[in-house]
Amino acid sequence: MSSRNGTSGTTSTSSTSSTTSTGSTTSTRSTRSTRSTRSTGGTSGTGSDVLVIGGGIIGLVTAWRAAQRGLRTAVVDPAPGGGAAQVAAGMLAAVTELHYGEETLLGLNLASAERYPGFVADLEEATGRDVGYRACGTLAVALDADDRAHLRELHALQRRCGLEAEWLSGRECRRLEPLLAPGVRGGLRVDGDHQVDPRRLAAALVAACGRAGVVFHRAWAERLWVVRDRAAGVVLTDGTELSADQVVLAGGSHSGRLGGVPADVLPPVRPVKGQVVRLTVPDAYAPFLSRTVRAVVRGSHVYLVPRENGELVVGATSEELGWDTTVTAGGVYELLRDAHELVPGITELPLTETRAGLRPGSPDNAPLLGPSALPGLALATGHYRNGVLLTPVTGDVMAALLATGELPDIAHAFTPARFAPAGVPA
Repeated sequence: MSSRNGTSGTTSTSSTSSTTSTGSTTSTRSTRSTRSTRSTGGTSGTGSDVLVIGGGIIGLVTAWRAAQRGLRTAVVDPAPGGGAAQVAAGMLAAVTELHYGEETLLGLNLASAERYPGFVADLEEATGRDVGYRACGTLAVALDADDRAHLRELHALQRRCGLEAEWLSGRECRRLEPLLAPGVRGGLRVDGDHQVDPRRLAAALVAACGRAGVVFHRAWAERLWVVRDRAAGVVLTDGTELSADQVVLAGGSHSGRLGGVPADVLPPVRPVKGQVVRLTVPDAYAPFLSRTVRAVVRGSHVYLVPRENGELVVGATSEELGWDTTVTAGGVYELLRDAHELVPGITELPLTETRAGLRPGSPDNAPLLGPSALPGLALATGHYRNGVLLTPVTGDVMAALLATGELPDIAHAFTPARFAPAGVPA
């Protein structure tokens, strides 16, 4: 049986379609004059101040915020806004996603959650698009004694970390969400854990980048272009060389596969598969759930995220299967089985979509943010299950680095240097 967590990745597939996004690279700002683009198979033009490899949410927010700082910015990706955003559920769950040993990451997650309202306001004002942000809160529940004990331990950890979470009895949980199963034994009410619609978020970021003057190169990045031991740009699959003063690698699970990156600089990022199911709540069944509901069912995690547009997202498996993005009957069965135990009425809802995607996992489940060991190249990758949550703070951190050459204090614990090979200076 697969354990489950809500996370994001860079590659997604469904029963009817497939989406893949590239990696990306960035560096600290150069004082050299801008280089001209050299082309062997594409169109000539001027270079960029910043070139972001990867058009997922992390790459897009980096590009948008950099452009707002006045940097001439470009993004390389064949399908900007695709990838992880098409699979992720969009839970902004800094409190209920807390895991033992991740207290340092908690600080970054909380900082990003605090920035979300302002970030959403900026993005919606810039684009006129609704990104589906809902301050609806989260209810985490347990269905048996063992799962209740696990949730109690999580509550104790949350309290030690100074987090706000209220323990409820099973009856109190059902009072909040009447469709919960009678067997719910207890739960945690976390009003500060919200949600956003990642698909709308990605579309808005693409629009914001366009309005800010970001140039999109809708092609695959084949390898990093290195000149005199410095990242100088990227070479596309058609041979086009795009130059830039700074390169940002923001390719999610593909970040460790970009050619031309020195072996000791490649980020230690692996793909972690996740499968999700989307259902539709007919008007006759509304309101179905008023907030995000999470549960531990016989040791497995499942979540239900209700959208205002009537969509209900159920996820997500967590599978170490390399680059496989097949939607499996077993994965879908586990999700629906556990969701049914939690909310029996879910089996009456129309099934509208099944998808699988790849989360970019790092060795410590935290992102790699900041300059790499190769001058001119910075990293914004490895966000694992927190890519959507960390979007605002990642954009702010990377834009500050690109514009000033200084990494904000909040990101110092997450630099790529923490994974430097033995014998390589950090």
